[in-house]
Amino acid sequence: MAGFGLPNFGQITEAFKKAQQIQQDAQKLQEELDSLEIEGANEDGRVKIWLSGNQLPLRVKIDNSLLTETNDQIENAILEAMKVAHENSTSNMKTKMQELTGGLNLNLPGLSDSNE
Repeated sequence: MAGFGLPNFGQITEAFKKAQQIQQDAQKLQEELDSLEIEGANEDGRVKIWLSGNQLPLRVKIDNSLLTETNDQIENAILEAMKVAHENSTSNMKTKMQELTGGLNLNLPGLSDSNE
């Protein structure tokens, strides 16, 4: 009766063990990402923004010399730094997830190349 193409019990047990390990590793990764600080800066470095590895804003530093610029220049510098910080954080998260999954292409939302 074992000829129906069903995996044997050992294969099922091994699959559950692997799933448990991935879940434990994912929890560790979540904690690691929470503790990371990833920096992004605008081109001239007068605005710096730090995000956690999970892309939560942590802090902002604006050089006083930027405050003499126009509102548009200040806003653009802040936006540029935010984009760089987000790109750095996303890239870091994607790398960590690929390490966790052993390079499996899981097509996770927000981490696929088509969204970059």
